[in-house]
Amino acid sequence: MSAERYNRQIILKGFGEEAQQQLLKAKVLVIGAGGLGCPALQYLAAAGIGHIGIVDDDTISLSNLHRQILFTTTDIGKLKVEVAAKRLQEMNTQIGIIRHPIRLQKNNILDIVSRYDYILDGTDNFESRYLINDACALLNKPLIFAAVSGFEGQLAIFNTPDHLTPSTNYRDLFPVPPDKGEIPNCAENGIIGVLPGIIGTMAAAETIKLIAKIGQPLTNKILNYNLLTQEQYTINISHGGDYTLPKTVDEFLNMNYQDTSEGPQGYIEIDASELVKLQQSESTILIDVREKHEVPVLDKQIYTQVPMSEFGAFLNKEFYQKHVVLICQHGIRSVAAAEALQEKYGDAKKIYSLKGGIVKWRDHFLRS
Repeated sequence: MSAERYNRQIILKGFGEEAQQQLLKAKVLVIGAGGLGCPALQYLAAAGIGHIGIVDDDTISLSNLHRQILFTTTDIGKLKVEVAAKRLQEMNTQIGIIRHPIRLQKNNILDIVSRYDYILDGTDNFESRYLINDACALLNKPLIFAAVSGFEGQLAIFNTPDHLTPSTNYRDLFPVPPDKGEIPNCAENGIIGVLPGIIGTMAAAETIKLIAKIGQPLTNKILNYNLLTQEQYTINISHGGDYTLPKTVDEFLNMNYQDTSEGPQGYIEIDASELVKLQQSESTILIDVREKHEVPVLDKQIYTQVPMSEFGAFLNKEFYQKHVVLICQHGIRSVAAAEALQEKYGDAKKIYSLKGGIVKWRDHFLRS
């Protein structure tokens, strides 16, 4: 250990060399190298966490750069895990960085999580959150949870008992996952870049507190932070009990986590060129499932607007077109709408979703 590198931590009253040694011995897995994961990774590496694992199967895009501050314009198209690992290793050559360029699924998560002492969840979708939560509960791994939505952030520590309460988990807050597309993520809702920076840094702080056994970590509590007002408050989490939590590996493997990595079922994802071909047919209806306030506004003579908030009512109506093309901002809500239509009509209609949504094919929509 280089005492000079960590000198400002070591000399801190209430920290010292013993706490620094605990950091160097720790193995922390950060799931998601995005807006939350990037700042968390930087501060964990700088603090001297001995072994840091990074899980992410995504590549870097231009829209990531306003909040995922480990990456630059020249990194676009590269794997996030590879770029992040290289930058972190340059930042601190004394620690180990382990790359996991994969998507976590039921068949691999238990093996990976079992190798680490602490798990930091920086994902942005509910399927992953429940999968990670249940794996950590099964393996008895402390879980640092971070999330952002709009101008607000949340932070909690699960699966770790305190002196008053046995350990709680994510399902004590949200027993049942929402339906796919019911709650937009930041790709759909938007996000200001500094918010995940703040929450991700706070998640790193909670991880350090847990490892070094200092302060009062957010064990069995959830912190809510509002960027617009700089207000925050903490709520105690109590046991819900009205949920299914797998107790064995077999039970875990039989859980349904609505794995979004699986291919589409019963509908077809298309690109802009295929959209143009379908648009030329009189037997095609083009449906924009975004909410009415979202931009850009599409030509209502071409696109029928049916917001997801009103889609249930639309399902009760009948229409003559055989081909149904669903469009949203990023191709996430359109998939949920496609699944709902597929369930109703089966093979009676051909259902399509524009992959990547309006954002990916923005030039096409600006021309049309």
